[in-house]
Amino acid sequence: MRALLLDFTKCIGCGACVEACRAENQVTAPPEFTVLQTVSAGGQDVNYRRMCMHCLEPTCESVCPVGALRKTAQGPVVYDASLCLGCRYCLQACPFSVPRYEWSSLNPRVRKCNFCADRLARGLPNACAEVCPTGATLAGEREELLRIARERLAAEPGKYVPRIYGEREAGGTSVLVLSPVPFEQTGLPVNLSEDPLPMLTFRVLRRIPHIATFGGALLTGLWWITNRRHEVAKEEGQ
Repeated sequence: MRALLLDFTKCIGCGACVEACRAENQVTAPPEFTVLQTVSAGGQDVNYRRMCMHCLEPTCESVCPVGALRKTAQGPVVYDASLCLGCRYCLQACPFSVPRYEWSSLNPRVRKCNFCADRLARGLPNACAEVCPTGATLAGEREELLRIARERLAAEPGKYVPRIYGEREAGGTSVLVLSPVPFEQTGLPVNLSEDPLPMLTFRVLRRIPHIATFGGALLTGLWWITNRRHEVAKEEGQ
């Protein structure tokens, strides 16, 4: 499965990734789903970017009622605007708060990184990784990128937070992150379960038929009791 490794220690803030994303998606402004940001830490600026994490088992896909979002075998979580109902369940379900909705558009869509799915289908790397001059963004197979990340952590343990973000969060993601600052400072949630979130959703949803059955039986019983009381009262009154 294809993945990306983002190493914030190597980012020089050149913005080449943002420009490549803009060109790939044919938009005039930097896409809101891959904005380069900066946080100050220890007297130095750390450049980072937030994007769709492309979960191995995406919650957005599990809650979409029409299949407008789906995980492909290569890794990307892709979005089909022609199927979208605009329900925006995906915005609420995403544990990383990534998708954005075009509220001001007359023909609104959900906007998020598509992981350059078309490029991957043609055997090309992600556009952002292809233009990165420092190796801050690497594209490759997920297991290989995990190996590289572990080697970097082992080689310079004092340089990084000792964790590969995305290795296990929410069941694992196709975007892996190394950072010199606590992940929460870059907007990444740090208390996520390691269980795939769709499984947690399923555990709740699978109980609904039983709840509905019990609730229906309870309401039927209450209706019978209420009506029987009325009948008894009516008979006694006669």
